[in-house]
Amino acid sequence: MNDWPAGRNGDRDERDRPDDGYGRGSAQARPEGAQRMRHVQRQQPPRPAVPPPGRRPGTPAPPVPGVPPQHAQGHDTYGGFDSGYNTGQVYGSPAGPAGPGGPTQPPSGPGRPGRAPGPAPDWRRRIKVGSIVLVSALLVTTVATYFWADSKVRREVDLAKVIERPKEGDCTTYLIVGSDSREGMSAEEKKKLHTGSAEGKRTDSMMILAKCSSGNTMISLPRDSDVEIPSFVGSQSGKKFAGEGRRVKLNAAYAEDGPELLVRTVEHNTGLRIDHYAEIGFAGFANIVDALGGVELDIEKAFKDEKSGADFQAGKQTLNGEQSLAFVRTRYAFAESDLQRTKNQQKFLSALASQAATPGTVLNPFSLYPMLGAGLDTLIVDKDMGLWDMGQMFFAMKGVNGGDGVSMNMPISGQRGGNLVWDKAKVQQLVKQIQNDEKVTVRGQ
Repeated sequence: MNDWPAGRNGDRDERDRPDDGYGRGSAQARPEGAQRMRHVQRQQPPRPAVPPPGRRPGTPAPPVPGVPPQHAQGHDTYGGFDSGYNTGQVYGSPAGPAGPGGPTQPPSGPGRPGRAPGPAPDWRRRIKVGSIVLVSALLVTTVATYFWADSKVRREVDLAKVIERPKEGDCTTYLIVGSDSREGMSAEEKKKLHTGSAEGKRTDSMMILAKCSSGNTMISLPRDSDVEIPSFVGSQSGKKFAGEGRRVKLNAAYAEDGPELLVRTVEHNTGLRIDHYAEIGFAGFANIVDALGGVELDIEKAFKDEKSGADFQAGKQTLNGEQSLAFVRTRYAFAESDLQRTKNQQKFLSALASQAATPGTVLNPFSLYPMLGAGLDTLIVDKDMGLWDMGQMFFAMKGVNGGDGVSMNMPISGQRGGNLVWDKAKVQQLVKQIQNDEKVTVRGQ
């Protein structure tokens, strides 16, 4: 196929046709004029619209001032036509309002419009992610706290050494003991807390806490209670001692062979099985109160006792560790010394549990850690008692203080040689109600 004009190749047929002068070379003596074409001009310097005469299609165009050669000779700039690929817009740059081929968005700055706003934030997704992070952090903190606290508990009491035990009941029972142990206390602390410097340890308070679905019951056991020491196996020697019918004060059982004999004596004289044992000394008791920032208590009647250091006015007040210990130890300021003291001990422990077993303390590490650190070092429990059982014990005491249960002394019928004698009939009825998880109707002093 011949693409040249007829005037140049001598083709007569082509010469006879009228020349429209468009799209090919002209046989006239002067070059044909520029033709008007539809195109898009994108900020390009002026360039010739038609190749010079004599230049064949496909011949490289001469360089245009101000235009790089790689742009001037690209496939997208023939004859002044610009397809838009050399306007500065590159792959990945934001497209203008008209799409990929439209004008680009001008940069933001003084006197210029800002960038087009992006999509609105997905607040539902952010809240969901934040909640997951918060729950995960709380879970990790809880697990870490559990193992830390569990490692500090002293599981030293072996209830497996207790023999001839009563049958298990429907309630969970705790024997809670406050001892006069001075373990770990400095001479200054002993003086401050009015504890004296006696060696060893004795029971200063004892109570049974029965956690039942029918209601919780807290029963104080006066340390002057008249009880029988039964047969038992020595906690250290493993030797069995036969029962001789000896009647002593209840706190003598602890002094003779420790917690195991105390549990054995309580079970023998009540017929109630003890599921767990918990004991805390003077120092731990005072430190827990101070870690909580004190315990608020309503004291009904003013009293003073030089031996315990108590000096209280009537009315609602907040007691620190030193004052709290004096409050629960005072006995000589009352006519019914031991019975009134056990009532004060119940009242205080219930108030302590009510303030300790709250979400503000349990869920706040800044409150929980100091409290656990202050008391766990001196807390002695049985080998089967876990942190969950301790928590249940505290919440049960809190329930008694809140009116969900009964707080009482062991029923007393009289005295024998200065010791308090229990009312046997009432004790049996009380024990039966607890064993069967019935509402307690028995009342003591």
